[in-house]
Amino acid sequence: MRLERRTSIPKKLAIVAPILAIVASLSISGILIILAGVNPFIAYFEILKGAFGSKLAITETLTRASPLILTGLAAAVAFRARLWNIGGEGQFYIGALVAAAVGNSLLTGFPIIIAMTLVMMCSMISGAILLAGPALLRLRFGIDEVVTTLLLNFIIILFVGLMIEGPLKDPFAFGWPQSVPVDRSLRFADLVPSSRLHKGFLIAIFAAFAIWIIVTRTVFGLQTRATGFTPQAAAFSGISLSKTIMGVALISGALAGLAGAIEVMGVTGYVTTTLSPGFGYAGIVVAMLAALHPGGVIISAVFIASIFIGADAMSRATGVPSFIADVIMSLSLLTMLIAIFFTNYRIRK
Repeated sequence: MRLERRTSIPKKLAIVAPILAIVASLSISGILIILAGVNPFIAYFEILKGAFGSKLAITETLTRASPLILTGLAAAVAFRARLWNIGGEGQFYIGALVAAAVGNSLLTGFPIIIAMTLVMMCSMISGAILLAGPALLRLRFGIDEVVTTLLLNFIIILFVGLMIEGPLKDPFAFGWPQSVPVDRSLRFADLVPSSRLHKGFLIAIFAAFAIWIIVTRTVFGLQTRATGFTPQAAAFSGISLSKTIMGVALISGALAGLAGAIEVMGVTGYVTTTLSPGFGYAGIVVAMLAALHPGGVIISAVFIASIFIGADAMSRATGVPSFIADVIMSLSLLTMLIAIFFTNYRIRK
């Protein structure tokens, strides 16, 4: 028996593989739910009901999906060029911190639309700069970006803690460790009345569309795919690998930084060290479930968001710990990696 790389991937296989991966992860998780003494079908129904069973549930799911779309896009863009950005969490936090700092008082006097745009641009620039460092270290010294981006996550979170206990501490928070708030006029308006779903969700959807255009309709997108598929052949054809990698790093970091800005401007209004429940890391799962496709990122982000939102309702109804959501997400990543492997390879005698 040997593995043989497929010369072409059938469209049906590319569509069916992610579905089978999700079914496999839910099946394995179902075994754990059975061990907890609950019928898995009942548990999954409660998850579905908790995520989509009411107007409030749907809006909460889409609210949770908004930053996941952007961090998923950040991972997908980077992974396409084999730039392994594991630092989405840190880029998310630095984008959120910059949004709070800039949006607190520095933009008074500007028209609202311009001021909101400047806040988001500053967050994007901060996220881009944060990833540009590890990308440059890889290009100049061959330092593994997996290590540098991962370690930067912890450094940035500690830095955020330092800032919200120091220069950016909210004096009206009664000692609670949180940053100064974004000016109320710079907060996103609600998409649905009496809900937390805000217009940042539309920005995330637009970002996915823009990335799809870049990936599929531009020369840079072609260079990115070539760099990720065969770097040696790409370099031989005249593509500058260093410029492509740096361009990808700037886009990826900017998307993750924008996710932080959207969460602050749309949901919380300020920054804490517990602002993210793991948006940066979950973005990796979102990207892999989408097979790095920008359009698929939207679907997989909603799926992951529904698991986390629905798991709380399921836990209250059945008694199964809500941590099953983390298990499902982790298994989804593992099964998707296996599905991608067998999508690209076949077994031959």
